[in-house]
Amino acid sequence: MKSVISFKNRNIGNDYPCYFIAEMSANHAGDIKRAIEIIQAAKESGADCIKLQTYTPDTLTINCSNKYFQIKKGTWQGENLYELYQKAYTPWEWQGQLKEEADKVGIDFLSTPFDKTAVDFLESLNVNFYKIASFELVDIPLIKYVASKGKPIIMSTGMGSLGEIEEAVNAVKSQENENLCLLKCSSAYPAVTEDMNLKTIQHLKETFGVPAGLSDHSLGSIGAVTAVALGANVIEKHFCLSRTIENPDASFSMEPHEFKAMVKDIRIAEKAMGNVCYQLSEKEAESKQFRKSIFVVRDMVKGETFSEENIRVIRPGHGLEPKYYEDIEGKKAADNIELGTPLRWGLVE
Repeated sequence: MKSVISFKNRNIGNDYPCYFIAEMSANHAGDIKRAIEIIQAAKESGADCIKLQTYTPDTLTINCSNKYFQIKKGTWQGENLYELYQKAYTPWEWQGQLKEEADKVGIDFLSTPFDKTAVDFLESLNVNFYKIASFELVDIPLIKYVASKGKPIIMSTGMGSLGEIEEAVNAVKSQENENLCLLKCSSAYPAVTEDMNLKTIQHLKETFGVPAGLSDHSLGSIGAVTAVALGANVIEKHFCLSRTIENPDASFSMEPHEFKAMVKDIRIAEKAMGNVCYQLSEKEAESKQFRKSIFVVRDMVKGETFSEENIRVIRPGHGLEPKYYEDIEGKKAADNIELGTPLRWGLVE
């Protein structure tokens, strides 16, 4: 697999800036005007990409209300799967227009297909890359079909064992597609901090030889900033105009000002990480003068012996380095020396 892949004109991998995905999901709350506003706000907030989900209730499940289709815990407790997906899905007839809006404002367009008909539909929109959701990690036929299109794939690994992730990666490889990015994901909504295990991101990169990142369902931006510090190449966050707009995803989504602050913090973190370096920066070189050095701290006459009575290691750093103190002790002054003079070898016999 490739350790660096490209989404349109952006390289994803080590030594490249983090790539930010704003996940719209259900945050349009059934209003295409709001969906367009979300795209515009995502661009203004620093997102590189807006992500949709391409499914209908009927392509994702069946209309059945027996116990197997009831959600018993969590954010959507009490919901029936079919009815939940009815509330959450993005109508397919919107998606061409939404892609046009994304192209217009200059933000990448990405979607998650959940069956082959969704893949075919997205191909008709000429999408440049695909997302595989955590829950579809085990849908090997779907993964193979997506991979067969030859386009880059971002695949979330939530709930996946190492063996299941390997099977999904091999499914992509089987279609001679080497363009894959894996996302660590805690598939809880919202994610619990202690379950995030962000160190897994680097392990995914090393194990599969691919870029990796975080699909982040946690609240706030600490998880995302930490993930980038640990090597994440991609950050995906659910994005909304306001959490007060009722929909299935609002409670764990970021508002524009929060997303913008996260992007800013991560860009600062990237600068702070820098490279392995022991050279002085310009600012450090200026500060070097305030290091300690050996100074004469009492007036001395020529021939007087250097001792702790007349020389000390103090700031600033204009004299000889402190490591020479023991070599100088016991030697004699080569000339008269005034208090406050930085010691130099010419003043030592």
